[in-house]
Formats: sequence, structure tokens, C-alpha cells
Amino acid sequence: MKPAGRFVADVLTRLQEAADVGVNLLELDALAHRMIRDRGAESCYIDYHPSFGAMPFGKVLCTSVNDAVLHGLPHDYVLADGDLLSVDFAASVDGWVSDSALSVVVGTPAQQDLDLIDTASRALDAGIAAAQAGSRIGDISAAISAVAHADGLSVNTDFGGHGVGRTMHGDPHVPNDGRPGRGYPLKPGLVIAIEPWFLQTSDVLWTDPDGWTLRSGDGSRGAHMEHTIAITEDGPLVLTAR
Repeated sequence: MKPAGRFVADVLTRLQEAADVGVNLLELDALAHRMIRDRGAESCYIDYHPSFGAMPFGKVLCTSVNDAVLHGLPHDYVLADGDLLSVDFAASVDGWVSDSALSVVVGTPAQQDLDLIDTASRALDAGIAAAQAGSRIGDISAAISAVAHADGLSVNTDFGGHGVGRTMHGDPHVPNDGRPGRGYPLKPGLVIAIEPWFLQTSDVLWTDPDGWTLRSGDGSRGAHMEHTIAITEDGPLVLTAR
């Protein structure tokens, strides 16, 4: 699965470089689409139609801006100074999938946005550190929520991490809050995506009229970080490290 992880990481690095004031979300999606074609990879999103989606997704990226935090459907929107952008990307290379996400501020950042991204980043690091062979999913979940709660954030468990392999979403579910020592056992060879996401002053989501984009219930901003990792006898291996 390493080639898929490297490709996903490279695409996100390129998108982070390209995201700037004046750039349209559709331009970012087109850039990722070109990279997919050039690599001979396959998008995990474009035909994706789970029960919670209003229709097949139709794009190759999730681009969530400001009060949107998950499943943002790229549309004709030009990034403005100070926008908080979360980008989620998954692709299949030679039949194997990796999934990763990051959040950035374009232009002049507000400190509270940088703090939120930092919390999500540290929560991801904590979750990865807890992903040790012999531990359980609950250990990852508890490590993530401990960072969030220490920073005064509440945690929504409706959406979280998941198993990754031949498909983008599989068992086990990896919630962003839980009890240590509980849940699915972590054994060498298991590959999961760990993805903390937080809102500044809420844990309530509502679905945008586009049928996909998830926004905060109170208009506060969100941040989202994600890596695909493999459980090994020598510790967690981050397949999507940038």
C-alpha cells in the first residue's frame, strides 16, 4: 500500500501549495484530477454514493471551507483572504487505497484558526502514537479526544476514521472519542485511517443543500487532519506522510 500512500501525500502537498487567495475550488479539483490521470490512479470519490450522500459525489476532492468541515463538494467558489480550507483526498493505485486530509488557512490567518488546526494536528499525532500492536481502537479514540478536551473542544463521533484497503471505507470504525482498552484489537497488518476533525464551538453538524457538505450547527469553523497508517510489530507506519 506504500505507493498509494505516497501518491495521496504528493497530491495533498501539491494542493496545499496551490491553495491561495483567488484560487477557485474547481481549479484545485481539476489539478487533483490531472494528477490522478497522469499517475494512472483511480479516484475513490467521483462515483462514491453512500447512504448519507444525496447523489454520486462527482468530484475527486473534498474541499470544505470555514464552517464546512467534512465532505465539502467542490463548487464555483474563489478562496478569500483568511479562509480556512480543509482538503480530503483518497485514491487507488494498483488496486490499493490510501486516504488523507489536511487543513490550511489561505492568506492572512486568524489565530483561532491556527489554534484549531494545531489541535487537530496534535490529536492526529496522539492517535497515531496510540496505534500500537496489542492495543485497541478505544486507545486511539481516547488519545484523540484527550487532546480535544484539553483544548476545550467537544467531539462528534458520527464521522471518524475507518479501515482502508481495497476500498476507501471499511471496518473497523475509528471514532474520535472512546474508552481506552475497548473495541477492535490492533494487530499487525491492519491498515486504518485516523482522522480527527473538530469545530471551534460546537459538535453539531448539518448538511448543506448540495446534499454532501457538512457544516457546523452554529457557524463556527472546522479543521480536519487525517493519515492512513499500518499497524506493525515495530509501531505505526504512516503511509501518507508528507
